[in-house]
Amino acid sequence: MITEETVDYLHKNGLLLATAESCTAGRIVALLAEVPGSGSLVECGYVVYSPEAKQRLLGVKPETIEQFNLTSVEVAREMVLGALHDSPATVAVATTGLCGNEDVDGIPAGTVCFAWGFVANGRRSVFTQQLRFFGDRETMQHYAALHALKMLPHFHQRMLAGETS
Repeated sequence: MITEETVDYLHKNGLLLATAESCTAGRIVALLAEVPGSGSLVECGYVVYSPEAKQRLLGVKPETIEQFNLTSVEVAREMVLGALHDSPATVAVATTGLCGNEDVDGIPAGTVCFAWGFVANGRRSVFTQQLRFFGDRETMQHYAALHALKMLPHFHQRMLAGETS
């Protein structure tokens, strides 16, 4: 299962995780918490719905929200960097998007923006991605959270290879 594989990957690579979740509402941390031994691999999890919380807790710039919208890879990038800045974590994942059935500001329902951030040798690397999920709210949140975990090893390997987003 994806959660067990991610916990195993974090453990084998000596990684400590922080999450910054909006549309997944803490589901990433909740999924990891179901795996025995994951507690020592998760440093913290932010659940930040409002623009104000994203700004206050993670340092997302108001200009970024105004220019790109809350559902954007640019906001996800700033969320993941904020989680890494305020934490001893070596990896962070962020989600922001629309896990509902209504389009908002021209953005299709089910659009989720992700960011994965890594700290290694004093260097930060961030990778972003935007996907669209379908189903009811709970289904979209669940699959978005699983996707965030599934792709963490992939982007960590890309970071180790010297790639950036």
